[in-house]
Amino acid sequence: MIGKLSGIIDSFGQGHVLLDVQGVGYLVFASARTLGMLGQSGEPASLLIDTNVREDHIHLYGFIDQAEQSWFRLLTSVQGVGAKVGLALLATCTPEQLQIAIMAQDKAVVTQADGVGPKLATRILTELKDKAASVDTGALTIRTNTGTSSQTGQVTTNSNDQDAVSALVNLGYGKADAFSAVMRVKANADNDNQDVGELIRLALKELSA
Repeated sequence: MIGKLSGIIDSFGQGHVLLDVQGVGYLVFASARTLGMLGQSGEPASLLIDTNVREDHIHLYGFIDQAEQSWFRLLTSVQGVGAKVGLALLATCTPEQLQIAIMAQDKAVVTQADGVGPKLATRILTELKDKAASVDTGALTIRTNTGTSSQTGQVTTNSNDQDAVSALVNLGYGKADAFSAVMRVKANADNDNQDVGELIRLALKELSA
């Protein structure tokens, strides 16, 4: 099982990179995000690797960081989400954006990815809702009522938060953006029981910053 490859970039193709590791060329499939963060042909590169072995092929999937790899594994655990769709989702959203979109149950963000229709988006949001907060993306990680940690403080979600998010959505903000702003306010607050009006006011400041 290959866990990591370090070598010289030989060339790029549609959705993959050819990595020369001591004279052996490894074709590694990757998201547009990862490919865009690699250097140019002839430059060194290092990728975390997931190896997919089937009867008819061995495919290598590469990731620029642990957060993207963790999300790929989580996404492909959902029925109907194969490697191609998983990489498409990671090309559309950063791990941080994907985490927030799923916690906010924002179908509009998920359906932006190629191959993700409304039904599959609903399945992804439903199956990953309680798992999304536990993935370390290196950004704001929110503790829901099931519990997890946050780098900027620990917060819980309650009805006031939901009402504040709904109000911001009604003002024209995207659900994921509204949710993220409210959670940032909560993370910086002295308590978890701010009233809805105060949450909205502070979240609007976050959104306009």
